[in-house]
Amino acid sequence: MTRRIAVAAAVLAVASSTTLACARAGAPPPETGREVFVKQGCYGCHTIGKFGTPIGPDLSRVGSKYEEEYLARWLRDPALQRPTAHMPKLELTEEEVRALAAFLAAQR
Repeated sequence: MTRRIAVAAAVLAVASSTTLACARAGAPPPETGREVFVKQGCYGCHTIGKFGTPIGPDLSRVGSKYEEEYLARWLRDPALQRPTAHMPKLELTEEEVRALAAFLAAQR
């Protein structure tokens, strides 16, 4: 029982420090980006895990391939990054771009 409490305390400490690090760095928490992904309907063309529609690329491991800053530039204007891109330019606030880029960068 004591071991379970110690493990639970360690998990909570790591989760708290990650949340605090995000808050200090000005980075949005991953759940905010997940909310943007759903609200903007990204799942209509992309999948993450088993969620979404496989029309566009699977984004389950996109963070292993691209850095967060590149993903933010892509989200601001896909055609500027790749003129032949089929992805439309989304109407996102800068806060939504940062949140979604952070969420996608965490997909590894």
